[in-house]
Amino acid sequence: MVFANVDKQISKVVNLEEKKEANIEIKMDSGMWVALTERLKSLSDSYKADVGIYVKDLRTNRVWEYNSDRLFRSASLIKLPIMIAVMDKVEKKEISFDDKLEIRDKNRVAGGSLMWAKNGTKLSLLEVIYRMITESDNTATKLLIDHFGIEYFESSFRQMGLAFTNITPEGMSLTSGRVGRENYTTPREMAYLLEKIYRKEMVSKSMSEMMMDILKRNKSSSRLRKGIPLSWEVGHKTGLLRKSCSDVGIVFSPNGDYILAVLIDNVPTYRSGKNFISNIAKITSEYYKNTN
Repeated sequence: MVFANVDKQISKVVNLEEKKEANIEIKMDSGMWVALTERLKSLSDSYKADVGIYVKDLRTNRVWEYNSDRLFRSASLIKLPIMIAVMDKVEKKEISFDDKLEIRDKNRVAGGSLMWAKNGTKLSLLEVIYRMITESDNTATKLLIDHFGIEYFESSFRQMGLAFTNITPEGMSLTSGRVGRENYTTPREMAYLLEKIYRKEMVSKSMSEMMMDILKRNKSSSRLRKGIPLSWEVGHKTGLLRKSCSDVGIVFSPNGDYILAVLIDNVPTYRSGKNFISNIAKITSEYYKNTN
């Protein structure tokens, strides 16, 4: 009994020490998170453009926001909810991944290799989705919009829970000038879609896994990808049009996964916009290199 009491006392001491160490680690990590967000804010404040950022640690649920509800031109970010809406059609068995879509002159849009395909070229629905996301192919996007109708996507966006992300015929134009009805989104809504895919809650578990796999195959080597260690996986989608430059994605780091959505309007140059996003990604990745 004497030794049993000693063991209990030792156990209490050990538990107290473990709790103290855990509290110290939490305080240290909190301090590092504050330092991270201060660096992000300083960089964003100094950049001469309209900036919106949403960062979420998917392990701790910590969030840092910077103009996260401001409207930004979505450009090719619109292809993320378009993919989700088409996946929903497949899940409901209203169409199959093997069904063919045929390229005609009316579908051709600059930006991507499919605009050079011969008339009558047939591609499976899955390949069209894959090209739209990994290469940001605009002809692939036009094929989907022409096939399903823009009204379907408008309705589907609302059903996804998107309050501000919209799609219009004018917004899909590739003109560099202003359009009458622009496509808009917000950093928060892009992050929301990514998190639902990450947690396998968008459409279905299997569809979420497939969408994340496609996002991981994005061929862009700039913006988020440039600022993150090559050994880390990134599932993301870029956007670039009418002085907007964006990249939104899930980063899979050894010390925890996180969402990073960076949207910019009225960039001085596209190069500076891309570099800004890469710098934001680099600063954020440094935090995850040093935290446990």
